[in-house]
Amino acid sequence: MAKKLRVGILFGGRSGEHEVSLLSAASILKAIDRKKFEVVPIGIAKTGHWLTGGGAQALLTGEKAESTGLELQAEAAQQPSASTAVTAIVPDASTLGAGRLDVVFPVLHGTFGEDGTIQGLFELADIAYVGSGVLGSAAGMDKDAMKRLFAAARLPIVKHVTVLRTTWEASPRKTVSTIEAALKYPLFVKPANLGSSVGISKVHDRKELAPALNLAARYDRKIVIEEGVAGGGKSRTTKKARELEVAVLGNDDPKASVVGEIIPGKEFYDYEAKYLSDGSTPVIPAKITAAESKQIRAMAIEAFRACDLAGLARVDFLMEPDGKRRIYLNEVNTLPGFTSISMYPKLWQATGVSYADLITQLIEFALERHKERSRTSFSFEAGQ
Repeated sequence: MAKKLRVGILFGGRSGEHEVSLLSAASILKAIDRKKFEVVPIGIAKTGHWLTGGGAQALLTGEKAESTGLELQAEAAQQPSASTAVTAIVPDASTLGAGRLDVVFPVLHGTFGEDGTIQGLFELADIAYVGSGVLGSAAGMDKDAMKRLFAAARLPIVKHVTVLRTTWEASPRKTVSTIEAALKYPLFVKPANLGSSVGISKVHDRKELAPALNLAARYDRKIVIEEGVAGGGKSRTTKKARELEVAVLGNDDPKASVVGEIIPGKEFYDYEAKYLSDGSTPVIPAKITAAESKQIRAMAIEAFRACDLAGLARVDFLMEPDGKRRIYLNEVNTLPGFTSISMYPKLWQATGVSYADLITQLIEFALERHKERSRTSFSFEAGQ
């Protein structure tokens, strides 16, 4: 009988998407094929402390939610236990638990989870992990850098401006003038580095712009301001752009799922609409033409490659609500929500891949990528 692969499921983290991560991890832990994999839950508290065993379970279930970090560290110091490891910095994540992990599945959304930081740790530890590498993860998190890569690949993107927090704070009037000279209302104001629509505002006119910039500036030093696809001036009754999504799976030969659509219950698909309210409606497959579907799926794979992604990504698009129905690439998400009702697994389910099989394939792609990387020489000696 083949030996089970030892898989670490890493969740929590220091980002604003901590709670979303716990939901995704709980779904994966419930669905993963236990006949193939020995599972090791690993939590990261909001303090940055790493937890295994009972500590990880407490973090996942919300028990001692307020004391999971530093107080658990004090408890562990008083009562050492092999089942609860708590540390602020883990030099070698592969040694967590009893024995080496074969692969890590990081279910860490947002900052410090899908921005290349944790991926760098895995690279240093020489351990296989699910998802994109350092470059792809960082590019997929930074909306400014991402758009530059899309532009270089000649993919259609919306008009946008990027401003620094320091510039906005030092010259607010000039910043507003620069934005209004380049873009037309309505606008979307976003922190460059964050996910799950945290810190994003829809801006209809000048009076809403400053509060939106201040909100985005709380979450990142770079602020991206985009022109709304629907256009049509400042009216709140302007038709909304259609929000389309594709799930991509694979490494060097990625595949795209069917196209889905999100019909938000609010003005746009913000954090509340994604996770806290029931007003948004997913439509899978999206009601678009076969030609539009083909175009969007091809663009999704091009975007995946433009950012040097691996394993998985959800690629989001905006379509004009009427007229020419032009399609714009919005962004890639390298570690999308992974609950059983999240769009990424639902899109694959509609394409013929079950939730459990999707988890298995992602682990296999992680091992494939690690094997390919191991062929690379990282040192040089004269005469070789």
